[in-house]
Amino acid sequence: MSETVNTPSASLPGGTWTLGDLTVTRFGYGAMQLAGPGVMGPPADREGAIAVLREAAALGITHIDTAGAYGPRVTNRLIREALRPGPASAHIVTKVGAVRDQQGGWPPARRPEDLRHAVRENLEDLGLDALDVVNLRLGDARGPRPGSLAEPFETLVELQDQGLIRHLGVSNATAEQVAEAQAIAPIVCVQNMYNLAHRQDDELIDELAAEGIAYVPFFPLGGFTPLQSTALTAVATRLGATPMSVALAWLLRRSPNILLIPGTSSVAHLRENVAGAGLSLSAGELAELDRIGH
Repeated sequence: MSETVNTPSASLPGGTWTLGDLTVTRFGYGAMQLAGPGVMGPPADREGAIAVLREAAALGITHIDTAGAYGPRVTNRLIREALRPGPASAHIVTKVGAVRDQQGGWPPARRPEDLRHAVRENLEDLGLDALDVVNLRLGDARGPRPGSLAEPFETLVELQDQGLIRHLGVSNATAEQVAEAQAIAPIVCVQNMYNLAHRQDDELIDELAAEGIAYVPFFPLGGFTPLQSTALTAVATRLGATPMSVALAWLLRRSPNILLIPGTSSVAHLRENVAGAGLSLSAGELAELDRIGH
């Protein structure tokens, strides 16, 4: 079972968590924004993208989130060049189950042959013999959708048995799908949309915390439309901080099993995110923020 390790990094807020046998910093980095506009094509500033990944490593971040669909295949190749991932470096968490179409959509690709191909591509582009964590992406661009995940998840279990995947998780999943996955094989994380304003997974987060399973919110700052809240702005103003800093700090305080993967294509913004997540929030401020999503 995963559990928190109460040894905070000297430079990173939140300490660490274990995904199976992998220790990662609770403050991680999401690589999606390193691809081109609309998460398609190469970055406008390739050297800048490499610099962001290397700064993440220099800051001590050991949890890097990516997907073969980003680009597609762009962020994984950048990670390989910048970090040369391996046993002694950052742990890479990737996703399979969706691809990109020429219109920039994210059509599902969860047939067994799709998933085997996606895992092979991830291994090739990252330069790895085995993937640390693979999340099965469910639902669609609108969010989770009901339905059994048995066939695609069992395919990933087969690839795990072959030694190509170390640990499994699910993404964009309903609570019922999380339970179905757990009945098939152990999972180490759930990656769903969650932030101060979108609190639909509150109960699931608490259940996963009790089981020692990580919860990784994507769009922790609201996604491409930043969080907007009068209460959030008021707290940030009183603290002399940015609303985004307060939102990240709140997530780390929300539950010990929450791992952050905010993304950016800027070294300066990455440093701001790290500093912001370490912001101290009083009990009163936490209570005030808690009311935003209710």
